[in-house]
Amino acid sequence: MRIGELAKRTNISTRMLRYYEEQGLLASERAANGYREYVEADVERATTVASLISSGLTTDLVRIVLSMDDHADEWTPTCSRTFAERLSRELTSIEDKIACLTKSRAAVRGYLEQVTVTA
Repeated sequence: MRIGELAKRTNISTRMLRYYEEQGLLASERAANGYREYVEADVERATTVASLISSGLTTDLVRIVLSMDDHADEWTPTCSRTFAERLSRELTSIEDKIACLTKSRAAVRGYLEQVTVTA
């Protein structure tokens, strides 16, 4: 499938799909005419990349997560102290964002419970 079809199927812009490819997060083959060609598995991969990035992970961390996923059967559960500390900081950041979103959700929910909706 071409990039336009992948964009439609994933709700990800063609510009963003090209960016994912530039960052090494998504791969395509090139047809003789130079068009990018994607396979069915790229639909799930592009969606996964978008979800990880929207959750706040950097493209570097997304690349690592995808690599671990791609090589799960070969992966050895070891990493450097520096990388473990980086992941720990990322986890703390995600937890902080979740706490903030939880408070925001409660505030919006509280507002909606108190207002009268008019036509």
